[in-house]
Amino acid sequence: MIRRPAFRLTTLALLACAAITATAAARPAQSPAAAASSYEAVLQRAFKETGPGAAAIVVKDGKVVYRGARGQANIQKKVPLQPESVFRLGSVTKQFTSLGIMMLVEQGKVGLQDSIDKYLPGYPQGQSITVEHLLTHTSGIQSYTDIPGYMASKIQADLTVPQLIDAFKNEPMQFAPGTRYRYNNSGYVLLGAIIEKASGQPYAAFVADRIFKPLGMTHSFYGTDEPKVARFAAGYTAGDQPSRPLSMTQPYAAGSLLSTVDDLALWDAALYTEKLVKRSSLEKIWTPYKLADGSTNGYGYGWQMGTLRAHPSMEHGGGIFGFATFVVRVPADRVYVAVLCNSDAPAAPPFYVAKRLAAIAVGSPFSEPVAATVDAKVLQGYAGVYGAEKGLRFTVTLNGDVLAIQQGGGQPAAMTPRSSTEFFIANQLAAFRFEVDAAGKPTLLVVFQEEGGTPVRASRLGDVPPPRKEIKVNPAIYDAYVGQYELAPGFVLTVSRDGDHLITQATGQGKVEVFPSSETEFFLKVTDAQITFVKGPSGSFDSIVLHQGGRDLPAKRK
Repeated sequence: MIRRPAFRLTTLALLACAAITATAAARPAQSPAAAASSYEAVLQRAFKETGPGAAAIVVKDGKVVYRGARGQANIQKKVPLQPESVFRLGSVTKQFTSLGIMMLVEQGKVGLQDSIDKYLPGYPQGQSITVEHLLTHTSGIQSYTDIPGYMASKIQADLTVPQLIDAFKNEPMQFAPGTRYRYNNSGYVLLGAIIEKASGQPYAAFVADRIFKPLGMTHSFYGTDEPKVARFAAGYTAGDQPSRPLSMTQPYAAGSLLSTVDDLALWDAALYTEKLVKRSSLEKIWTPYKLADGSTNGYGYGWQMGTLRAHPSMEHGGGIFGFATFVVRVPADRVYVAVLCNSDAPAAPPFYVAKRLAAIAVGSPFSEPVAATVDAKVLQGYAGVYGAEKGLRFTVTLNGDVLAIQQGGGQPAAMTPRSSTEFFIANQLAAFRFEVDAAGKPTLLVVFQEEGGTPVRASRLGDVPPPRKEIKVNPAIYDAYVGQYELAPGFVLTVSRDGDHLITQATGQGKVEVFPSSETEFFLKVTDAQITFVKGPSGSFDSIVLHQGGRDLPAKRK
């Protein structure tokens, strides 16, 4: 299971601002003592001593160069977190599951191109879905954690593996296997079931016997062991509130493992060897999967490929009730960082903390932005809509004295000025710069992928449009719009009428009401999107156009 940061652009992992590129590149290497102090400062700034916090470890060249913790393991009992504290890993579990599959591949017990009905007889669409599709989130299966209402009403029930699979197996496919990427916990549940079928062992026993024990990971467990685990950190949400209950039978092979930062360092060390699987299997795990159209988003088998300060990296995060985690490894520098938080809404996201720590370890630390005071009139001038290539659109607004940025239909995030033209987002690595003409009017919003990296340049398109106003229409006209509209193969927008309300529901998503701005144009209030109903030659409404994220997406009625 995983949750995404509150602000992350869909095609970018935004890092720091280019204005400090030169100084960052010229920065001399820190002494070991200074580096250790820098690591500690990152954790100190990120978490308060009195609330939930995190344990962290930094490994370089096979040696632990930082190991620490900040915050409380149990706020009510005033027990501080320690590096030895045990946390839920959430979706960091997936890398153990993928390696377990590769162990069985090497033994000839599983084939990556095998159809999954070989191991799960009778599974719907099982003949068209391969093991590799499950590993790469390209199966098209409905993720059970995205089923409307599931997380609210069903996640506390203790389920067997067959019962868990029954919860999603009859859900409609989201797309044809191999054609799209969509993060999917159901796929890793099925991988756990395949491990059990091929190995003859329960998933928990397989991971313990084949990975934890050989590596000496003596403080790593399956989630149902929580009640008997010493030094297990209590999980929190929304400050110091205890997290919601969760049956640890349900995250299963997608997110049920528990561990410590020390054990994760042992895990990383093993990935430089062939102690668990051959080097060729590891390289396969770390090779981004190509979709049917030849594109890739950088995801391999349970790992996301990326860069850190222009160094190739491998990473993954996890989000589960009460906990948030992130691990990143930079093989060329022999650097590994793990950050485990005991809150699912931590004061600082673990990916932010982990990447700051890793940047120090590779000798290219991110700068620490300092807020500046900027006149409100200057800030007001930046408000507007900005567009970049590939349909990226940014909306910048000013509310009071706070400038906020919103990408597409996402949630707005407050920007803090570091100068009159440069901005950052608190506890994020995102950074922005406005370029102005001779008259001082903004012409460009520049988004930096990382210091020294290639910027995304978004031209100013115009002012922020006024809020859309809902008008009164006769609800009887809604009957003509009811139907299914195919936006992409396997991705359908269903329009239905509920009394005086017009309801839409996209494949795999919840129901959302739309509101009329005219008799044929409707808008969503929960996100920046609009729908236009279009009449065909026969006079009936046979298509729609979805306007979202700067794109106009036509869809024919099925």
